[in-house]
Amino acid sequence: MWRALPPLLTRLAADPAVRALVLTGEGDTFCAGADIGSLSATYEESTGLALPAEEALAAFPKPTLAAVRGYCVGGGCQLAAACDLRFAEEGARFGITPAKLGIVYAPGSTRRLVELVGPATAKFLLFSGELIDAERALRTGLVDEVLPAGGLDKRVAEFTRSLVSRSQLTQAAAKEFAAGPVEPDRAAYWREQARHSEEAGEGIAAFLERRTPRFRWTPPVG
Repeated sequence: MWRALPPLLTRLAADPAVRALVLTGEGDTFCAGADIGSLSATYEESTGLALPAEEALAAFPKPTLAAVRGYCVGGGCQLAAACDLRFAEEGARFGITPAKLGIVYAPGSTRRLVELVGPATAKFLLFSGELIDAERALRTGLVDEVLPAGGLDKRVAEFTRSLVSRSQLTQAAAKEFAAGPVEPDRAAYWREQARHSEEAGEGIAAFLERRTPRFRWTPPVG
């Protein structure tokens, strides 16, 4: 899975038909973490698989949503945290467990967790390795919505339809700006994209005409 994710994400990012990405698990578990037996390799070999997948997911240029049911632990929580948004079903359990194995959690992964839940909750998760339920994950900002049993798929489909109806220009710029400090040339780039697009005109016209906007902007190729 770790090896498959980066090339898959590269292909999906380049596909103009892909407007949003939903990451979920097979069956009743999002991802229970690595096979502990596979961690008998060196630390560098183990993290060398996970980190490129996590970073590729975090860098995906379109909105990403983790749909979580069941266990979301270890590397699974690492992947969920790399998504833009996380929706969870009641009964989901979250945990980051390197302290149980004596593994040093990567700096980038730690920073991403701190930005998501704040330093106190990040330390609680990393220091203890304890699992938390979906309600606590919601309170601390680890997830954005908690859905009743059986309601996750419907809500994710509904929300994704909403995402793909919105302006890709707004989404792409917001995602880049939210990722960290923005260099002046990148700010200028997005101003130019906005200036030459017809997104704002279409959005305002659709609002006044009480119709669904037809946004046309797509990310430049290359």
